[in-house]
Amino acid sequence: MDIKIAVINKHNKVKKEKLLSRRAYLDYIGSYEEGDCIQVTTGEKGQYLIVQLDEALNPSLIYLKDYVWEYHIPLSNKAREAYSPKAFSGNKHYISVRKAEEHEISQYQNLALNPHDQQNNSGAYPHASANVETRNDSTFFARNAIDGVIANTDHGPYPYQSWGINQQADACIKIDFGRLVIIDKISLVLRGDYPHDSYWTHATISFSDGSSESIGLEKLLEPQTINFPPKKIKWLELKELIKAEDESPFPALTQIEVFGHNIS
Repeated sequence: MDIKIAVINKHNKVKKEKLLSRRAYLDYIGSYEEGDCIQVTTGEKGQYLIVQLDEALNPSLIYLKDYVWEYHIPLSNKAREAYSPKAFSGNKHYISVRKAEEHEISQYQNLALNPHDQQNNSGAYPHASANVETRNDSTFFARNAIDGVIANTDHGPYPYQSWGINQQADACIKIDFGRLVIIDKISLVLRGDYPHDSYWTHATISFSDGSSESIGLEKLLEPQTINFPPKKIKWLELKELIKAEDESPFPALTQIEVFGHNIS
């Protein structure tokens, strides 16, 4: 399968591109500019890829439904706050995209993990979205809850980015896998910048198969886990979040991990 990687500017002009088979890379020498995006094109739909679009982002196993994926490079000061200051900086860049190996696809793993997720759905899965994100601030986007960063003793810019709910009573976050997966365990890492933060005492997780699970939560910094019989689903929602009766109005989620298998 051929894979093409291109850096494209805001006028849709290709700045550099490279086409290779199965294992592709792009060596881009030059500084990124506002409006630039990285475009990945595959020869087949429905592909599992291992991607690393910047040295400061951990490699990600993503599922690409269609032929093309466009990653909009976060360059503005506002957008960059949720990323390492090293990300997409400087004038020498190495981008890597390859077809995932079967063992990487089939192994038991955190299926929600995607450091390359973005606020808007780009067609790469898993993808996190929510009905509220505090002040439309990148440090409180839903995508932060699946980026793999579990630093939760503060709030705001990297490495303390989280999903913030702006005190909205019906706040809900959705994790869309883009395909059927089998899961049996979920872990939540609550943000614990106490006493600034509050926490949730109870939450409901609903699934695309019509089932749901209730989870009791405590004022902890460690992951809080719920196990259940295997479910075959395409998405889940974390909702009906009940805040503790304390003085802080700011509960938030640092990370959600969803463990299981891809269905080959």
